[in-house]
Amino acid sequence: MKLSISGLLLFSLVFNSNAQTQDSELIEKATRIHERVITIDTHNDININNFTTEKNYTQDLDTQVNLPKMMAGGLDVSWLIVYTGQGELNEQGYAEAYDNAISKFDAIHRLTETYASEAIGLATTSAEVRKLVSEGKKVAMIGVENAYPVGTDLSRIKEFHDRGARYMSLSHNGHSQFSDSNTGEENDEWLHNGLSELGEKAVLEMNKYGIMIDVSHPSKEAIKDMFSISKAPLIASHSSARALCNHSRNLDDELLELFRDNGGVVQTVAFSSYINTEKHNAFSKAETEVYKYTADQLGLSYLESDSVRKLDDTAKENYYKDLKKIRTAAKNGLENLNETSTPVAVVDFVDHIDYLVEKIGIDHVGISSDFDGGGGIYGWDDASETLNVTIELVRRGYSEQEIAKLWGGNLLRVLDEVQEVSKNMQG
Repeated sequence: MKLSISGLLLFSLVFNSNAQTQDSELIEKATRIHERVITIDTHNDININNFTTEKNYTQDLDTQVNLPKMMAGGLDVSWLIVYTGQGELNEQGYAEAYDNAISKFDAIHRLTETYASEAIGLATTSAEVRKLVSEGKKVAMIGVENAYPVGTDLSRIKEFHDRGARYMSLSHNGHSQFSDSNTGEENDEWLHNGLSELGEKAVLEMNKYGIMIDVSHPSKEAIKDMFSISKAPLIASHSSARALCNHSRNLDDELLELFRDNGGVVQTVAFSSYINTEKHNAFSKAETEVYKYTADQLGLSYLESDSVRKLDDTAKENYYKDLKKIRTAAKNGLENLNETSTPVAVVDFVDHIDYLVEKIGIDHVGISSDFDGGGGIYGWDDASETLNVTIELVRRGYSEQEIAKLWGGNLLRVLDEVQEVSKNMQG
């Protein structure tokens, strides 16, 4: 397997001032471990426009995840996400959300069955993951972010399972028909005070059909409800430790202990504002100034994210083309920025892994990026830089066995347990 250490020199330079240098022996050891273990990233968003005959993941697109980047970074398994934003709780909203979800299921199947069947396969069990990896292929798995497309028809849970989904969250940013969202915390506004009655039924349906329950977006009360109802372990597909970063998307110690006691797994997420909000905000402010200055030099406009969201599809597509030009031209300015400002980086990310391991044990912690959905940190900003995470784990003294658990062994163990519960419930 060919691995890339692109960006590794820059990654190392950031930490030289703290005497945390990477030497060649450590890198070689980490590389050997990285090649032997199965590396799984449990949350990568997709855009169906990147799943066409002309434009797809066989190419090194301007995405954080695609096959060339997975190969360069030694990332074996990417959970591709069927995401739907939260809309109105009515039949029209459910119908539109369902159509959106199906378009993403179909896109993933096109990748694994048509565009790149010789390079990547779809897995639905741990055995299929190991078989595909042993054949030298990359692996796609499917997670559903927000059960909103299910509507009120719980038979769609089995349908989503049959389409390949192996985890699903009952809400996203906004309360769904099933569950309150963590976003209610901002104003202390709740719809169900946890799970709805329909949400309680959905938990058991997911148990029945072997779909892991993902709690990365629901509210704390909803998560506690899910732990009390579920007959199988839960996962958090992309969350970090609230004790280190006080964001409602992160898990506090009480919830972490439930994962430990119930055999679940928390997939630490490389999302900079969920790792260190203060550092993220400070660096983002400085970064925005570089982008604005560069845009002015190019005669272009740099927009804040709120303004981008208000654009129609055509204007948004044109803006993203301009943004790519701005980012390319700003490269030197951003490198100079790294000398005066400190971005959230791999060492900060692994601080969360350390905390979780100490708090709930090595068997209950995993790794995720949220690439192409806002994730990415300095040193692990796309799949080609995946090795850098393993290097930092080795530097901190994790053994190969422990690294194998963190990179995917724990997640596959939970999947096995969830599917065993499913078999028992079905007879």
